[in-house]
Amino acid sequence: MNTLSVTIREKVAIIALNRGKSNAMNAELVKELKSLIKNIEQDDQILGAILTGKEGFFTAGLDLIELYAYDENQIKSFWVDFLDLVKTLTLFKKPLVAAISGHSPAGGCVMALCCDYRVMAEGKYIIGLNEVPVGIIVPDSIFHLYAFWLGQAKAYQSLLEGKLFSVDEAKQIGLLDATSDISSLMSHAQKKIQSYLQYDATTWQQSKLNLRKELIAKVSADQTSTLDIMLKQWWAPSTRSILKTIIENLKGGSEK
Repeated sequence: MNTLSVTIREKVAIIALNRGKSNAMNAELVKELKSLIKNIEQDDQILGAILTGKEGFFTAGLDLIELYAYDENQIKSFWVDFLDLVKTLTLFKKPLVAAISGHSPAGGCVMALCCDYRVMAEGKYIIGLNEVPVGIIVPDSIFHLYAFWLGQAKAYQSLLEGKLFSVDEAKQIGLLDATSDISSLMSHAQKKIQSYLQYDATTWQQSKLNLRKELIAKVSADQTSTLDIMLKQWWAPSTRSILKTIIENLKGGSEK
């Protein structure tokens, strides 16, 4: 794999995003992660998984520089795969913990929301869904995922404002379950997942799926019409202009 590194410790897969400085998500990362999660689901020797990144970044979210250059077929394929990744992570029956090692906006926040438990490194980091200010329409499934943890009203307000939360704010509203010094982040995540694994696997897994029944139905629903609207807006001049400005700022920052 080119964008992920995996280690197995005490029958738990530790999946570290490993793509450049900020782990920005492109088509390759999404495909690799989706395939890996499906394989772990079927592997009886792996009992659960921890998702993490590198110090400073869980993931900066979507790689807007690369995605901006995709043609119509490529961007449609990307979004289909991304929504399928969200579905795959949400339906993953084994324990899944997010050890959020730094900034986690947009796509990073989405992946963390799919997990059963989220612990984030302390520091001046941000997490949340800021798609609306970027010009990206949020799919129904992702709103329902946000609302599953934050509640309908808070998710509604936060999405429409493109709100990004500090670590402390995110914990206060229930977006995070815990915070940790970066030096103990992984040990915290490992301790939590082992607490899940002490229970009978069938009981725990079926209970998870039962509790997520409505959410699973939402992320599994046909999103063709939503995707069509998203893609139409992706190519709208207003969105292209916003994206171009963001990309120019990103490139300017990387050159300093």
